[in-house]
Order: sequence, then structure tokens, then C-alpha cells
Amino acid sequence: MKLTKWHGLGNDYLLVERDSLPVSLTPERVQRICDYHFGVGSDGILEVVSTDGDSAEVVIWNPDGSVAELSGNGTRIAARWLARRTGEDEVRILVGPRMVVARLHGERDVEQAMGRVEVGAPETIAVDGEAVELTPVSVGNPHAVIQRLPDRAELTRLGPLVEHHERFPERTNVQLVRVDGDHDITVGVWERGAGETLSSGTSAVAASAAAVANGWCESPVTVHLAGGDLLVELQDGEATLTGPAEEICTVEL
Repeated sequence: MKLTKWHGLGNDYLLVERDSLPVSLTPERVQRICDYHFGVGSDGILEVVSTDGDSAEVVIWNPDGSVAELSGNGTRIAARWLARRTGEDEVRILVGPRMVVARLHGERDVEQAMGRVEVGAPETIAVDGEAVELTPVSVGNPHAVIQRLPDRAELTRLGPLVEHHERFPERTNVQLVRVDGDHDITVGVWERGAGETLSSGTSAVAASAAAVANGWCESPVTVHLAGGDLLVELQDGEATLTGPAEEICTVEL
């Protein structure tokens, strides 16, 4: 089995075409492949189901074997992979019901029309005896945005508690947000099914949407993540995400 390993600001994915697989991917196989001790090690797998010209359908696997509804970093990687194959500067990546239109800029950056973002009203939940205020956001996948210093110790403590809270029966991604200016935020990411990650595209979109909706800052928003910066632009409830995607190596299993 041949896979290519890519990353978007340190958030790495293995990409493989379904037709090239000797056996089907299962949650158990995904867990083993993504395990850094027993497999290749990765934050997830991008399984290219099919391609049709400038379009590709992709399944996004989390390292725990669950399937993600969307990934901003994952779709950027898939877009750059497909563009390399087709020679086109604009491609389309279908993940579930959502079509992400991606435009390539230079050798690294990809600008993506991520689609509709829905921001709920702030609410408070009880977490380990503590009242935590969060803003629920949907970018096709669920997010809980919390305005709090994105300290790593706090992220790794609070992240799993909120991810598995009864408020989110399907679990949720979690972001701790510090507002740095009118157009800047720093975000710590706890990703559903993956844990702490260096970056997350949909988390950047969710955090920016919550920040704008709550009046913490204004669009466009530069999102500072542990792995680097992403740019989010919001207009009429739609989000555009721009950031890099780069191939690391080829892997054979």
C-alpha cells in the first residue's frame, strides 16, 4: 500500500486512493496506521474515493477510526494533490454533502470557499464542577469556542472534558481563544477524535466566526495556531480559509 504524507501547518495526513488499497480501510486499520508506535503515525487519513476531472470525493478518517464531516487542512491537502494531477488552479473537493471549492496560490497556499458557518448563542455548561461559557459553531462539523488563554495545560485538561460532555452527543472540537487585536486571535485546538493538534482549518473558521459574532474582533481574521497562521474571511455567513498544504514524503506499508 502506497500513501503520501502531507501537512497543513503541522497537522499531518496520509493520503491514499481507494482503488489502490489491497484491503478496505476500517476503523481498526485506521487506528493502527495512524498510531505512531505501531504504524506510520498521522493525525488522520484522506481516502480519495473517486476523481472526475477537477473534482474529487474524499473520506476523512480521524486517528481514532471515526470519520470527520469536514477538515479544512485535509481539504487543502486533497486540493493540492488533485491540482498536481490535473494541472488546474481551481479544484473541488467533496466531503459528505459539502463541496469545497479551492484555488491554488503559488507553491504552498490554497484558498478555500468553506461554505456556510452557523454560530449559536453563547451558553454555559458545567465541566468538572466549573461553569464554562462557550459558543457553539457548525462548519459542517461541531465546535465549542471558549474565550480563554490557550495555555497547553488548560487545553489538554479542558479539551477532552468538553469534547465528551453530554451537551455534545456526537462529541465536539474545542478551541480556546485569546483575542490579540481587531483582526487577530490565538487559538489552541483540541480536535475531536485526534486530541491536541498543531492546527485545524475548521477550528480556525469556527473560532473566527465566534469571535466576529461575539464582537471580539472583525473579519478578516488572522488565526495564530501552534503550527502557524491561517487567514479566515467571513461574509454573509460564508467562510473563506487560506493557508498552506505541503507534501512530506511517500510511505509504503
